[in-house]
Amino acid sequence: MSFKIPRNVPAFDNPQRRYEDALWNSSGRSRFATRSPGLFSSPFGGRELPMYKDKPYNYPESRRRRKRVWIGLVVFVVVGWLLYVGAFGGGGKTGASGRDKAKALWKGAKGGKKTGGVDWGERREEVKKAMKLSWGGYEKYAWGYDEYHPASKSGRQMVPPTGLGWIIVDALDTLILMNMTTELQHAREWISTTLNYELDHDVNTFETTIRMLGGLLAAHYLQTEFPNMCPVKMGKDGEDLYLEKASDLADRLLGAFESKTGIPYASVNLKTMKGIKSHADGGASSLSEATTLQLEFKYLAKLTGEKHYWDTAEGVMKAVDDQGATDGLTPIFIHPDTGSFATTNIRLGSRGDSYYEYLIKQYYQTSKQEPIYLDMWKQALGGIKKHLITYSSPSNFTVLGERPSGLDEPLSPKMDHLVCFLPGTIALAVTGGLTVDQVKQRSEWTPKHEEDLLLAQELLKTCWGTYMVTKTGLAPEITYFNLPDKPHVYREGPLKSPENFDPAEDAEWRKDFDIHHADAHNLLRPETVESLFYLWRITRDETYRHWGWKMFEAFVAHTSLPDGAGFSSINDVNAIPPPMRDNMESFWPAETLKYFYLLFSEDDLLPLDSVVFNTEAHPLPRFELGKLFSTGWKRKPRDREGNLIKEKAKE
Repeated sequence: MSFKIPRNVPAFDNPQRRYEDALWNSSGRSRFATRSPGLFSSPFGGRELPMYKDKPYNYPESRRRRKRVWIGLVVFVVVGWLLYVGAFGGGGKTGASGRDKAKALWKGAKGGKKTGGVDWGERREEVKKAMKLSWGGYEKYAWGYDEYHPASKSGRQMVPPTGLGWIIVDALDTLILMNMTTELQHAREWISTTLNYELDHDVNTFETTIRMLGGLLAAHYLQTEFPNMCPVKMGKDGEDLYLEKASDLADRLLGAFESKTGIPYASVNLKTMKGIKSHADGGASSLSEATTLQLEFKYLAKLTGEKHYWDTAEGVMKAVDDQGATDGLTPIFIHPDTGSFATTNIRLGSRGDSYYEYLIKQYYQTSKQEPIYLDMWKQALGGIKKHLITYSSPSNFTVLGERPSGLDEPLSPKMDHLVCFLPGTIALAVTGGLTVDQVKQRSEWTPKHEEDLLLAQELLKTCWGTYMVTKTGLAPEITYFNLPDKPHVYREGPLKSPENFDPAEDAEWRKDFDIHHADAHNLLRPETVESLFYLWRITRDETYRHWGWKMFEAFVAHTSLPDGAGFSSINDVNAIPPPMRDNMESFWPAETLKYFYLLFSEDDLLPLDSVVFNTEAHPLPRFELGKLFSTGWKRKPRDREGNLIKEKAKE
């Protein structure tokens, strides 16, 4: 079956969309390229595809791509092709026949523990097959490129001439976890011989930290602590290759923190090591850009003994917290030079999400020895309950809304798919990564634990509903919810949604969901399967595994491409077959497939009470502070609700 060009093109004329796009422009100045409107500039002209971790909006596709002939082993091509034919049977077909094939295709994997008649080990191996297809297509058609366009079988560099290893580095730890030794060896050779950060180019501070620095550190952790997990020949670089590359990159990123407050600038030039202000909103950085760097820099400090990494990362938290956000809910833009907020917009979607995630994860990363972050998390969760939780109509789904004009203005019933990380994060905060039964056995379970876990479960059910409500079984990028004339809020008492999702097309629960055409794309995002993984590990309720398998089947049925090219994001989750966007984001192999694999694996593979995952799903170990490190700051005096106590004006 030949590939068809997508039949519809997203509209980009929405005023808010233009504003959001403008906020994500980078300088794009380099000796290789002229200014480009995207996050990275290119000598080939046009816009670059964005890095979507923190941005849920559409971008036009690039008009020109460079094609590259695959250099590698003929055997790998044959194996990849055979895998594809055996697994996908033609792959590009969707609709009923495609879904039927998806349900029957992934056969042959043996081993694993059966529960409820399901061999989860076998299903885990089917995820590995999807990873092999994704990686095989990239390796064949776009090896070494930062972007992979599987439909057109091409790649592009975001940072010429050699790129940043955007896909290779981001997926390293997935290759290790899945024991893909041949693929890992190839990736390691590329990093050793080609990866070079001496590039006169601007990069996004946040994205480069969570994906590249986080990816290198996670690979170092897994390869040194679990050398038998995916053994490869170390070569002349030995086992320090990843750490050496990580240290080099981190030193270059530190220039972004050289603002008057220590809050990092949005971008940094890798060669000059100079931070660069955002080119919109008066130079403000987004909240998540500034505060989702700490796990990575603090672990690097622990590895190297270089305290300045630690102090730099901790200093950002003080600068942000000193502004005294109400009820722990921090606006999504902040000025690096003044520390003042640049907006009143409050949300846990794009540009706000991972700030909250890293509060509780910093507490666990340092083995609960920094209670300041637990206090901040508790205050923020209280603020979320007080200001952002409401319930849809008529079925009472729990909705995590936004306050675009501040806490005193109306709530918007809008949920980015990005916010679906929160159920897993809340559950992690409830038990610290232990199971519910383990916490109860220690007699540590309280009504507060019960309340928070129920909130996590109801939020996850809402996220799952965004998959169930569409024709493809895949969630849109953004979902709106219908509210009653007088919305019910959390402080009036939590409500429960229906126990089950009635599959009938006219089922009442479907009325709660409102998907706008401009938001109907799916980028292969990981947040919901991430939360399924956490809730499964913590509650032991196999419902979450079954939901995950159904989601995986939908990805296979509707986002896979023919000829072994892999998987692509799609433009419309309510169209069968869906038009392809011709892009595989690096978080597909780095996060989405990794969380599927972990969801179907045994609990002793990266136990939640021993590691923390950064916001790009890179596992990092928990550790003790030791004598060298400490929390280098204290919070300003606060009242019983956690808000700043204002000093009396001097007479």
